[in-house]
Amino acid sequence: MSVLEEMRIRSLGVIDDAVVELSPGFTAVTGETGAGKTMVVTSLGLLLGGRADPALVRVGAKAAVVEGRITVSEGDAAALRAEEAGAELDDGALLISRTVSAEGRSRAHLGGRSVPVGVLTELADELVAVHGQTDQQGLLKPARQRGALDRYAGDGVEVPHAKYAAAYRRLRAVATELEELTTRARERAQEADLLRFGLNEVAAVEPLPGEDVELAAEAERLGHAEALASAASLAHTALAGNPEDPESVDATTVVAAAGQALDGVRAHDPALAALADRVGEISILLADVSAELAGYADQLDADPVRLAVVEERRAALTALTRKYGEDIAAVLAWAQEGAGRLTELEGDDERIGELTAERDALRAELSVLGQALTDARTEAAARFADAVTEELASLAMPHARVSFAVRQTEAADEASGIDIGGRSVLYGPSGADEVELLLAPHPGAQPRPIAKGASGGELSRVMLAVEVVFAGSDPVPTYLFDEVDAGVGGKAAVEVGRRLAKLAKSAQVVVVTHLPQVAAFADRQLLVEKTVDGSVTRSGVTVLEGEDRVRELSRMLAGQEDSETARAHAEELLATARADG
Repeated sequence: MSVLEEMRIRSLGVIDDAVVELSPGFTAVTGETGAGKTMVVTSLGLLLGGRADPALVRVGAKAAVVEGRITVSEGDAAALRAEEAGAELDDGALLISRTVSAEGRSRAHLGGRSVPVGVLTELADELVAVHGQTDQQGLLKPARQRGALDRYAGDGVEVPHAKYAAAYRRLRAVATELEELTTRARERAQEADLLRFGLNEVAAVEPLPGEDVELAAEAERLGHAEALASAASLAHTALAGNPEDPESVDATTVVAAAGQALDGVRAHDPALAALADRVGEISILLADVSAELAGYADQLDADPVRLAVVEERRAALTALTRKYGEDIAAVLAWAQEGAGRLTELEGDDERIGELTAERDALRAELSVLGQALTDARTEAAARFADAVTEELASLAMPHARVSFAVRQTEAADEASGIDIGGRSVLYGPSGADEVELLLAPHPGAQPRPIAKGASGGELSRVMLAVEVVFAGSDPVPTYLFDEVDAGVGGKAAVEVGRRLAKLAKSAQVVVVTHLPQVAAFADRQLLVEKTVDGSVTRSGVTVLEGEDRVRELSRMLAGQEDSETARAHAEELLATARADG
């Protein structure tokens, strides 16, 4: 079992520097009002990923630091999650630290590694359950009560709830798509008409891939046909000569003469032979180019009719690229995508029919799953209420009875509800049930919501009973109670202490309390004291034993540490607690 061994708190609120050493069983934290007892709760909250509030940093300090040491069992969920985050265990213990700067920056370390604060939050569920007055107020809300009941019920509610939630999510998606199809029918029809017009324009032209590039090149050639033919003819004459002018000099003749001059002496020098070969290659290349120029000039023909055809085709392609893409490749891609979108739009009527059928089937499925969820909650509510009622008997409320109201709200019409128990009722992501915890404090009293049916002291005991029952159904190694015994006194306070001591036999329990009847049952009592300058130093959190503990209990009882009557009462309380233990 994991145990929170100690915390070191520096520059947090009124605490300058203090170490809190906790018992593996029941630890009570006591002290004067304003001494800084609640900083224990705040510190643990920071260690477990709570919000970093720069206002918590002690005035004059640069940062508040909280460090904790928690023993963990090898292989348990907390240890595995810590190892996944790269943390290392220190002789079976997990070291956690959290730093909050005065500027609001926050850093977290786990097992010697810097980690995101979210990792500490994940560990919180495995390590500690915090029950304080804020949680108490939260549990007065029906939505929180339903959540608590669902967690208490375990798989009995979790399994049908998971199926229900999946069907609900799918129904919402179907309903959203169906609403879009029906409410945007006009816009979709207009989009389909535009797509048809565009696709018809493209189909009428029948463009081919790369056709725009090829036609541009052909238009350029046809538009300059005469200039191209003249240039090719002049170049051919320069290379091959003019047959009508025997005196003209041409490149072919000149190169041939150079080759003949070299051929006569090439046998005498390899270097000159290599040059002769190169001259021969030039002669062959000149002959080839000359022949191709002659062919090019003969084939090239200025054809105004073909040029007109090409320009007309280019104009048709340009009309497409102006509307549907920067070139024909983009136009063809648009046409392909548009055809798919048009098929989708033209299938709206069929899709609406399919979605309507799926929606009706999902609503029917939700009715079945919602009924199973209601049945499971009703059964779990009875068990939870009986367990809380039994706890109340141990907290000096033997005649009180707790019950859960599991009810639904009628839907205005069948279309807005699901069928539960033969009625059309409103529903949501967690089912159709509204859950409320009711209390009848004495026989004959009508059950009323606990927020209205209980006095302050009764409410504290009811909420403590709820928390203890809930703790038993969803156990964690450590429970921290922050003055949930507020408004309780006398015999009831003794029973609260006795019940917490019983819980501490199976888990670590830390209680911040102002009640001596509760503190007397603790295995270890810590006293938080301020110094004369209003701060809590390292020596300001002490473990009370023997005479010191009696003096603190006397102060809590009567406000007078040296009162003989208070001392006698304190010793009696301790004796009673030891006898119960």
